[in-house]
Amino acid sequence: MQNLNFFRTKQKLSQAELSRRSKVSQTYISELEANKKQPTYPILKKLAAALGVSISELIGEQPPQLRE
Repeated sequence: MQNLNFFRTKQKLSQAELSRRSKVSQTYISELEANKKQPTYPILKKLAAALGVSISELIGEQPPQLRE
């Protein structure tokens, strides 16, 4: 999930911090960013909420909205 890494690094979050905010394990986040796993809908909801983006943005269905 390329957009996961994009939004996480744009917000200057470590995988550990995103894990803490989203309640998704750091290992799973790492595997998602490396395209080793595909997220389920509940995981997408948690990650999108923690990053303050829509699921559509997170999975690349719509262009990322750069929020400052």
